Amino acid sequence: MSAPEPNVARHLRAAAARLPGACAIAQQTRNGWREVSFAELEARSDAVARGLLAAGLRPGELALVMVRAGIELITLTYALFKSGVVPVLIDPGMGLRGFLRCVERTRPTALVGIPLAHAVSFLAPGAFGSVRTRVTVGRRLFWGGPTLAELERLGAAGAPPLHAPAAGSPAAILFTSGSTGPAKGVVYTHAHFDAQVRLLGATYGFREGDVDLAAFPLFSLFDNAFGMTSVIPDLDPSRPGSCDPARVAAAIRERGCTLAFGSPAIWRRVAPWCARNGVRLPTLKRVLIAGASVPPALIESLRAVIADEGGDVETPYGATESLPVANVRGAEILGETAALTRNGAGTCVGRVVDGMQARVIRIDDAPIAAWDESLVLPPGQVGEIAVKGPVVTRAYHQLPEPTAAAKIPDGDAVWHRMGDLGYFDEQGRLWFCGRKSERVETAGETWFTDRVEGLAAADPRVGRCALVGVGPRGAQRPVLVVEGRRDEALAADLRARTGVAAVLFRDALPVDVRHNAKIHRLQLAAWAEGRA
Repeated sequence: MSAPEPNVARHLRAAAARLPGACAIAQQTRNGWREVSFAELEARSDAVARGLLAAGLRPGELALVMVRAGIELITLTYALFKSGVVPVLIDPGMGLRGFLRCVERTRPTALVGIPLAHAVSFLAPGAFGSVRTRVTVGRRLFWGGPTLAELERLGAAGAPPLHAPAAGSPAAILFTSGSTGPAKGVVYTHAHFDAQVRLLGATYGFREGDVDLAAFPLFSLFDNAFGMTSVIPDLDPSRPGSCDPARVAAAIRERGCTLAFGSPAIWRRVAPWCARNGVRLPTLKRVLIAGASVPPALIESLRAVIADEGGDVETPYGATESLPVANVRGAEILGETAALTRNGAGTCVGRVVDGMQARVIRIDDAPIAAWDESLVLPPGQVGEIAVKGPVVTRAYHQLPEPTAAAKIPDGDAVWHRMGDLGYFDEQGRLWFCGRKSERVETAGETWFTDRVEGLAAADPRVGRCALVGVGPRGAQRPVLVVEGRRDEALAADLRARTGVAAVLFRDALPVDVRHNAKIHRLQLAAWAEGRA
């Protein structure tokens, strides 16, 4: 029998021992700041972990967590890790129907949520029929089970819990956004989380004392593991594109944030607001932007308002199933690769991080039974990006067919097929060309979304745009959809520049909820049918 994996919550325990009085989390609210120290976070999560076990939950049980970003979510997540109960996190912004499908397929035995979450569960008894235990974060109404405050009191005393997970057993199930297909539950082990801590620290130089604006909720868990302060801004993480840029800038300035992580949608609002109002963010030395391709103009505008010395914008590349994979700095993008993007090269996502491997393999929609080096394409040739390494997850929860389609066995390891198309250049940099499911196949060639959209976006009259295929694959017509009012002169210029069959205009392009940045091209393709 293999040895147990180390519980990732031990990183918080170590940070609390070193920095008991330091601020672990600062949460921005309409009424000021809520704060919790490392010692308080450690003690509260210990108490909740003991309370969960005293309430009858057991290691290995699945607990659906429906709690807003903030101190309570982070406390609960560490408590679940410590108790061995497996948190299940599903993005509610994917839409009610899709959300309920995910719940029904996962069959959690516990629901830990705000009152609204519990109320919704009674309106969908089929999806929530497996729930036996309820924990309410806030005021409990007509349902049973303890509140979070009662759990803390129930577990106020006792030995500090730290579950010893069996090797390979689930630590958490994190759902993909569902932006390019049905959302899937990604099974994480403690070893995966541990590897993420190691690789993120080595790649980005995170260090004790840093202050992070954590605009993507789960990333704040890594902050505390590094002994960093996690600053939770007052925004709706399911709608980052609607954030108040003044509030975000105030959070950065008031807390002296040295780094920040968030969706492009946030920075598209913050950077222009800072420029218009003459506001600078001088403490901010590093901005990480992920979730979708990042326009060079956004990188340039952000670099103009952050720290003068050593400040830069970086774009991590990865996915829910594997993060990090690669990274590129803004200085390299603006100095070299942006010009290539404007000429149709795709988007440079940089060099593969130390500890990870990446290959580009031939495009194939079918499962691949075993890894073979003959799958690998030479530099410069576009194919599917496949990755291997300690952060690569091995399976989707209760989805054997999608698992087989996405994973390639290689001895004791697996390669994860990213579902992204790209290539390596002669310098060893990885380039993203678009999602495999969104490629456009005409009778004679294959078109790649990021390459065509890069050509189109080089025109200053173009904001967001999307390449879609109209018709059956193998006989599709490439159509470019541009966000904005119809402009016949622009349409003619774009047809000439990109070679597409038609250009359509639309007031707004549909985007994913998690990052408000990934365009729903398959949805747009259905809209374009009959219009182009």
